[in-house]
Amino acid sequence: MTYPTLMTHPISIEATVAEQLVHDLVAIPSYSREEQPAVTFLVDWFTQHDYTQAFVDAAGNAVGIVGDGDGSEDVILLGHIDTFPGKPTVKIEGRNLYGRGSVDAKSPLCTFAVATLQAKHLLQPNQRLIVVGAVEEECATSKGAHYVATQYQPQVCIIGEPSHWDRMTLGYKGRLMLQWYWEGALAHSAGEQPTAAERAFAYWDRVQAYVATFNSERTSIFGRLDASIRDLNTGTLHGGTHQWARMAIGFRLPPDLHPSQVEAVLHDRHAQLTSSSHELTYVAEKDNVLTRAFRSAIRHHEGTPRFVYKTGTSDMNVVGPVWNCPIVAYGPGDAALDHTPDEHLDLDEYHQAIQVLTDTLALLLEN
Repeated sequence: MTYPTLMTHPISIEATVAEQLVHDLVAIPSYSREEQPAVTFLVDWFTQHDYTQAFVDAAGNAVGIVGDGDGSEDVILLGHIDTFPGKPTVKIEGRNLYGRGSVDAKSPLCTFAVATLQAKHLLQPNQRLIVVGAVEEECATSKGAHYVATQYQPQVCIIGEPSHWDRMTLGYKGRLMLQWYWEGALAHSAGEQPTAAERAFAYWDRVQAYVATFNSERTSIFGRLDASIRDLNTGTLHGGTHQWARMAIGFRLPPDLHPSQVEAVLHDRHAQLTSSSHELTYVAEKDNVLTRAFRSAIRHHEGTPRFVYKTGTSDMNVVGPVWNCPIVAYGPGDAALDHTPDEHLDLDEYHQAIQVLTDTLALLLEN
């Protein structure tokens, strides 16, 4: 693959501008459904840096577009601007930026914003680069991605998730949430009737048994079924004469398991069972114009490109099956730090990812 002019004579955004962007965006709290201040900030940044269009769409996403194409040759860079709850102190120590979202996933989103600026002069007629900071990715509704999926039909899509600068994520597990609820008459603690809490744990035992059976001959982590209790509460009602228990269970699904199959097996005729967040596993193609461009760019920066598959879920699960185009997830940061009190970004890796993505976009725009 021949490298475009950008590879040797880059139009580079100053490092301080890129670092200020990620620092300021991380410093703005943006939990799911509370993203508006961060969205406004990012749209203003797009405007100040001469994006062709910058706006908040009908779902509340931050959108920045460079180019004047008709949509037939779009490259979409879809990140998410919401974060997991928590307030670790935003600070810089050495070359590390600490704070919620510094890894998951404001740094990939900022990588998109800066790389798009650096590559915009290579746009040919009818090409557009579209950066989206989507809302509600962390709360499992994926409101932003579901809306974006109806508005565009890109030729290529890059999802903003941490994978380190030299890796691409090709697949994410599916997802299912089950809400189990039981209520009934209160029984004496000395009696044989199980309490509401004991009924909940009995159902959880049933879930664990099902998971163990399903996984009994599976060695691949990506091919296994995972389950976890997300929430568990009990209490009384009707003046203390009745008791209740509510439990939320999250499942991560392998490629050969549909959410409806899990629901069917775990139906409980003694309790109310409702489901949500149905997402199928998604695995992208390994060899196409997008992955070849990434591999070339990573090697150009003296890295060894690698592919990974994640046990979590991302907006790739939402838009991948709809757009059916070359797609990967990419972004700086160590995903093992997602949601942790120690979440932090190596700023040097951030700059490395910006350059790799800039070169990747250059290669895509030349094709």
